[in-house]
Amino acid sequence: MSDLLLLNGPNLNLLGSREPEVYGATRLEDIEANCIDVAEELGHTLTCYQSNAEHKLVGRVQKAAQDGIAFIIINPGAFTHTSVALRDALLAVDIPFIELHLSNTFAREDFRHKSYFSDIARACLFGFGAYGYELAIQAAHVQLTDAEDE
Repeated sequence: MSDLLLLNGPNLNLLGSREPEVYGATRLEDIEANCIDVAEELGHTLTCYQSNAEHKLVGRVQKAAQDGIAFIIINPGAFTHTSVALRDALLAVDIPFIELHLSNTFAREDFRHKSYFSDIARACLFGFGAYGYELAIQAAHVQLTDAEDE
């Protein structure tokens, strides 16, 4: 059993009402509840955290190392394209992570094509909507299981 952390960045607290044609109609609370269930079914615990503030996300990443978090799943939202601080925090704690996005950012505006996280992430999921979160939990489980087998 491993402890996992799900981080969500700015404006993801508005899921369900914010641009549903882009982000879907599922609320963040429902996504988190499903992810907790999926993690538990796989034998893990999952802590969820969302913030619109960059410094709070950086602080939560740093705390993850103290908490013994084995794997992070992160949807950095708009910080994907701007946050060197969040990137540096993820590098500093050296916890494997998956970068996740509801939409396919490469099919959107040009400024959304650059991620500060993709090159350091264990894996990336783009464009699967809310289902991407479940896929990320399953992928983290496989990554952790494979690491145990080595």
